[in-house]
Amino acid sequence: MKNTTKLKVMFLLVVLASLTACNKFLDVKPDGKMVVPKDLNDCELLLNDYTVMNCSYPSASEVSADDYFLPATIWQSIALLDDRNYYIWSNDIPSLSVQWLNAYKVIFNTNQVLEIVAGLDQNSVNMEQYHQVAGAAHFYRAFAFHQLLSCYALPYDKSTANNEPGIPLKLSPQLDTKTSRASIQESYDQVISDYQKAASFLGNTPSGKGRPAKAAVFAGLARLYLDKQDYENAYNYADSALAVTSALLDYNTLNIYSYAPIPVFNAEVLFSATTSFSYPLMQGYARVDHDLYESYTASDLRKKIYFMNNYDLPEMSYDFKGSYDNTQSGNFVGLTTSEMYLVKAESAARLGNLTAALDAINTLRKYRFPPANFELVSIADREDLVRFILNERRRELVFRGLRWADLKRLNQDPKTQKTLTRTLGDKVYSLPPKSHAYALLIPMDVIRESNIEQNKR
Repeated sequence: MKNTTKLKVMFLLVVLASLTACNKFLDVKPDGKMVVPKDLNDCELLLNDYTVMNCSYPSASEVSADDYFLPATIWQSIALLDDRNYYIWSNDIPSLSVQWLNAYKVIFNTNQVLEIVAGLDQNSVNMEQYHQVAGAAHFYRAFAFHQLLSCYALPYDKSTANNEPGIPLKLSPQLDTKTSRASIQESYDQVISDYQKAASFLGNTPSGKGRPAKAAVFAGLARLYLDKQDYENAYNYADSALAVTSALLDYNTLNIYSYAPIPVFNAEVLFSATTSFSYPLMQGYARVDHDLYESYTASDLRKKIYFMNNYDLPEMSYDFKGSYDNTQSGNFVGLTTSEMYLVKAESAARLGNLTAALDAINTLRKYRFPPANFELVSIADREDLVRFILNERRRELVFRGLRWADLKRLNQDPKTQKTLTRTLGDKVYSLPPKSHAYALLIPMDVIRESNIEQNKR
């Protein structure tokens, strides 16, 4: 009870600070009787706040992606204007800042923790706990920064990365520092730096559910390097993650008739994280894209584990039920071994190592089909294999918060570019492959209070 009360007080301080937006500060200091975090146990309380640290990442990019569609009547019924606008890639600036502030709330917590850790005498603390706390803080900050980059920055292009705006890199809990946007290059470099520091502290076993360990760090780096199209590093880090933890969930053991068939914290999960709740992605609202649904063969277990018929008439459509968080409160955006097999497969294929690519993709697919229906993939042409793996990636990682980043990356290659379309009644909306709209607009009050640069339109 004492720890719970202490956590609530510390969380109140964090919320008060976070709600000031980026550069609007508290004029009144907290009352001296309030608990201010000061030691490793206080740090643990902050990092173990699962709701803040694991469950509030931006959903706007997933709302904007193409794995689903909304019937016009459902789109019109959504109360939040921002949600409706994200769906049609509107040029209207979002009025609510929760998508932005929740991620920076995570970053504020990690900055508090890292400031405390930096001031501790290492000769007088439990070093195992010290390493767990420092490593987790660097991991959470890297993960939050990467989530923000996926939403609010253009795709990584080494020829322009030093000049295009990335995100504000808040590296201190101090509220009286000027806020500005770092470049995309500086932003990616910071994520890499934080992940590498996390790897130097964390061991192979997490200190608790929801907390990261070394495999999660390697997986975060693999995901980041894939976004950068640095396939050598993406391959190496995916391979390193799988060297620590390679378990896959056998879909043959799951109940295909369940409304939530995939268990939370299952063997594949390296780090559990979800987005904040969003109406357009809610079960019963979002209809799975028809072409995507039809891309699964009849014997593919994912077709029945991920989706359920919603009996829409006159045209049948399907809802998503395959969350790795076993909930509908937000989309799972965490790190898993299944994602790492796909990163390894794609990177190996692009690097010309077809043997490694086939081994990775076949290892994953073995657990997605009944034994009698599983067939080894044996594609000999590199481009054909890359194409197959990309399609497999979309089938496997549907509604996992990765499609928007994948579109940004793949749109840089003419062979994989795609124009997105939405149809609402007689109105058709489109998003060209290299549109500036792939960097979502920063919320209005964040721009107003911080005076940072808005994304182009």
